[in-house]
Parts: sequence; C-alpha cells; structure tokens
Amino acid sequence: MTTVINRPQSDRKALPNVRNLLPTRADTPGWIRYLAIAVVVVALITALVMAADARSARNGVGVIGDHTAPTVTATEDLYFALADMDAQLANVLLAGDDPALAKVRTSALATYDQRRTQVDADLQQAMTIATNGDAAQQIRSLLDKFGQYQSQAADTLQLASLDPAPAGQPSARTLTAYRAATGMVPDLLKSAQTLADTNSGVLSQAYNDSEHTTTMARLRIVVLGLILLAALIGLQLLLRVALRRRVNPALAVGTLLAAGLLIGGFAANSTAAHQLTVAKKDAFDSLLALRQARAISYDANADESRYLLDPQNAAVYEKSFYDKSQQLAGVSATGIGNYASALDQAIAANPGSKANALTKDSFLGQELRNITFPGEGEAAADSLLGYQKYIHDDAQIRALDHNGDLTGAIALDTGASNTDFGGYDTALQNTIGINQKAFDKAISDSENALSGWNALLPYGGMVVLAVLVLVGVRPRLAEYR
Repeated sequence: MTTVINRPQSDRKALPNVRNLLPTRADTPGWIRYLAIAVVVVALITALVMAADARSARNGVGVIGDHTAPTVTATEDLYFALADMDAQLANVLLAGDDPALAKVRTSALATYDQRRTQVDADLQQAMTIATNGDAAQQIRSLLDKFGQYQSQAADTLQLASLDPAPAGQPSARTLTAYRAATGMVPDLLKSAQTLADTNSGVLSQAYNDSEHTTTMARLRIVVLGLILLAALIGLQLLLRVALRRRVNPALAVGTLLAAGLLIGGFAANSTAAHQLTVAKKDAFDSLLALRQARAISYDANADESRYLLDPQNAAVYEKSFYDKSQQLAGVSATGIGNYASALDQAIAANPGSKANALTKDSFLGQELRNITFPGEGEAAADSLLGYQKYIHDDAQIRALDHNGDLTGAIALDTGASNTDFGGYDTALQNTIGINQKAFDKAISDSENALSGWNALLPYGGMVVLAVLVLVGVRPRLAEYR
C-alpha cells in the first residue's frame, strides 16, 4: 500500500518560490551575480564579526590591566600595611623609654603613621575601582574594623607616653591596651585576605573570559574565512570556465587581500591571547605569590616583636611565626627550633635549583617554580637568601630571650634583624618589580596587537574587497548584454 502525503497548499507554493531565487543551470550571468553578492555579503559579515571580537577582546584585556589587577594589588598592599602597622606599634613598646632605643622608637612611630596613611589610600583605591558588589561590601567592613583598631592603637600609644617603662616592659595597663589592639589584627588581616581572594577570583574570571573570547574569535575567523575564500575561488572558477580566461586580476588581488586580512586577524588574536597568558600565568601569578609573601613576612615580623613584648602569650606568637615561615618557605621542620637548620639544609642540597629546596605550595616556592623573565631567577634567589639570613637573626633573638637576655634580644630585633629584614624585603620588591614590568608590557602588547582590528582594518579591507569584486565582475557581465 502506498501512502500519499498531501502537503499543505502554502508549502506547495513556497517551494517553487525558493527555487526561483536561484539562477537556472544555464544562466551564467545569474550565477556570476549570485556569487559576487555572496562574496560581498560574507565579506561584510566577516568584517563585522572580526571588529566586534577585537573590541570585546581589547575591552577584556583593558579591564584586567586597568581595573581588576590594580584592585588585587591594592588589597594585597593593604594586608602588608596593616601587618606592619601593628609591628611598629609593638616596636614602640619594645623601645620603651630606653635612651639607647630612642631612634628605634622615633622610627617606629614614623613608620606607623606612614602605614596608617597607606592603609587609608589602599582602601580608597580599592573602593574607587571595585567592580564587584561583594568586594565593595568587604571594603566597607574593613573600614569600620580599621577605625576601631586605630582607636585602640591610639589609646595604647597614649598610655605608653603616660606610663614610661624600660625596654620591652610596658606597664600593665599599656600591655592590656596593646593586647586589645593587636587582638583585632587577625580579623583585620583575614578580612583583607578575603577581599584579596575575592578580587583575585574576579581577575581569574576576567582572564578566562578574555581567553575564551580570543579563542572563539579565531574559530569564527577560520569558519568565515573558509566560506569567503571558497566563494571567491568559486567565482573565479566560474569566470574561467564560462569565459575561458585563466585569471581575473581584480578577483585575484581581492582573494590575496581577503587571505591577508584573515591571516592578520587570526595572528592578532593569537598574539593577544599569548600576551594575555604571559600577563596572567607568567607575571601575575608570580606577583600574587610575591605580594602574599611580602604581606605574610611583615605579619611574621610583627609576631617576632609580639613574642618579646608579651611573655604570657609568647608561645602563641612563636607558633604563629613558625606557621607563617612555612607558608613563606616550606621545608621539612618540626618547629621553630629546627626551622633555620632545615632551611639551611634544603638550600644547600639544591645549589643549582633553589625551587626544589622549598615546598611547591609555599609562596617563595611558587615563585621559584615560575621563573620566566630576564633577571627574575637571580632576584628570586636573592629573596630566598635574604630570608634565610633573617631567619638566622630570629633564631639568635629567641636564644637570647631563652637565656634571659631580653635587652640583647630587643637590641637585635630592632637593630640588625630589622636591617636584614629590610634587605630581604628589598630583594622581594625587586622580584615584584620585574614581574610587574612584564605584566604591564604584556597587557600593553595584547592591546596593541588588536589595535586597528576593532574597526579600520576589517572594515576598510572588506570595502576594498567589495570594490575589487565589482571591478572584476562588471566587465564580464557586460559581455552578456
């Protein structure tokens, strides 16, 4: 039994109409016009898509370089400044009214004021360029907590001036006020780190979005480019077969122009994507580890001063210092007592590759495993060696304190140890500077690679292509009149 399908009347009418839009097999001029129009339409679509993709990718790179990355930098700097504020507050009390430590006290007060101003500036900058609602809320919370800390720290300094005391032996009420102030610091630093993590997540998402944009742009260029070139080649073959001419000069030039624009657009997106990878994975990932290392270093340095200042809580601060030391440069140690020797052994066992001396999840270990730029390896190695020297000072400070020489421990802590810490910090900042310069250059190179492709090059090139198609086709169509 045969089943007959009855098409609706509207369908039977529509099919012939669709066929009528196409030229008949013998209608050579019609096919020439059809392919010429197809070339122009595809060229226009390709130009629009290429320009839109370039604008989108360039805007994404700009967001990373001008907004997201500076926000992360500000919040990491905020952590460091907060930690050093409390370290300087402890140093003021360690110096006491000892005439021999008068310069230490003056320097600590000046640095305290400097860091307070720095925290204010970092919070304002982070608030100004915050693009995330959660980040803005976290900044407001930090502002409130920082105000409370400043108030308590001011009370501590006032009591210290009212109750003169020997070095490292503040009065009971001064120490109580200091404990209240420094007790706020962990929550402040936790909030600062949460804010930094939030902004880092935003940056990672922005990078992933930009990477996806450039990948899809290249895919669209390939697809549209194949269609465009196929239409151009098809048009030339049709003219050759129909009119027996080997080459149509205008169409040949147009094909070369189209190929050049497509290759150029693909290369521009590839270059932008590569530079974006350099900026994020090679430079910014190192910057993040290094800035976190610097922030943790200042917090650990504050723990060293707190350890001497508050004997009742010395064990807590000693454990905190050790934990942060392992975060900075992880080695096989069981406690602060053998950390310095374990660090020495790890460095000595890896003279040619200091990356293998540290655990891969520690901040300095992460940096030493991501050496990319000229001079970075030497600067990172100097940072580790500077840190090693500082750790030896810390071991001597604790030994002096254990032997009952508090005065000697304070003198070393506020003198040579601070000098060595400054040397380590300088090396760390040099390493940060190398990566920051590379990050800025990669962002600039990524934006420059797409410059012109967001309008002028694709639009201008495709207009010229359309003119070449017209010049190549019009005389041939005239032969059929």
